[in-house]
Amino acid sequence: MNNDISRRNFLRSSALVATSLSTGSAITAMAQKHEAVQTSSPVKLGLASYTFRNFSRTQMIGYMKQLNLNALNAKDIKDHLPMDPTLEAGALADYAEAGISLHAIGTVYFPKDEDDDIRSKFEYCRRAGAKVIVAGDPAPGTLPRIEKFVKEYDIRLAIHNHGPEDKIWHSPLDILKVVHTMDPRIGCCIDVGHTMRAGVDPVQAIRAVGPRLFNIHMKDLTNATAKESQVAVGDGLMPVRGIFQALIAMQYKGFVDLEYEVHGDDPMPGVATSFAYMRGVLAGMGYKEIPSAT
Repeated sequence: MNNDISRRNFLRSSALVATSLSTGSAITAMAQKHEAVQTSSPVKLGLASYTFRNFSRTQMIGYMKQLNLNALNAKDIKDHLPMDPTLEAGALADYAEAGISLHAIGTVYFPKDEDDDIRSKFEYCRRAGAKVIVAGDPAPGTLPRIEKFVKEYDIRLAIHNHGPEDKIWHSPLDILKVVHTMDPRIGCCIDVGHTMRAGVDPVQAIRAVGPRLFNIHMKDLTNATAKESQVAVGDGLMPVRGIFQALIAMQYKGFVDLEYEVHGDDPMPGVATSFAYMRGVLAGMGYKEIPSAT
């Protein structure tokens, strides 16, 4: 990426995020006129680093500060969280200095049914101090071997559904059918957008998965079947309030991580709008969303 273009994008995005955050403050203020904020939110908001896949770790940290976020689901993309132990240590030092906690890593892939390969992924997560591995494509036949490492490391495995295109895991319900008899630390990362595109109500999926829900990837769509229709959260069909209500009712302890996959070269306007909307919804429910430590 050309440095001049990158700087211009950063400055333009900074201006836009200021506007969006002001809008978020207005939404919160309006909500407070109708229902006083009573307590800190039981819904914890975070960020999936894939959102900033075209940006460096340093740039992403700067954006997170603008967004008042300190919770990250980090992926081995760009230089966000390299799997090499030495490089990973450098990334972790940068996050610690910035006050950012890693609650999950991923999406991580398990292409081999081999102990050494699987162990390397669990070591990667343990070094990061994260509690959840978001897994992209584990074959059902590989899960018994992965289960051994879940028990050994006491790290939860959250299988990510990828919608109609996914050869195995279309929706969280497909995951639940396979893992329901396995160790309770094996469960789901529900991607609400892909869930909707698979023809499953995200709220019903959350209720069905229950205690095996370890992570949420939040996004919004204007067309329930079209991946390319993703928009900022609040601009589409996603039942955000219903999702939050379901999570609160089941006392969900994990994070709701925004995964904004469109406008990869300039995602900040949509990201800022998404967090402003989600915080406004929580305020309207009587909660104050504050940055959460893992």
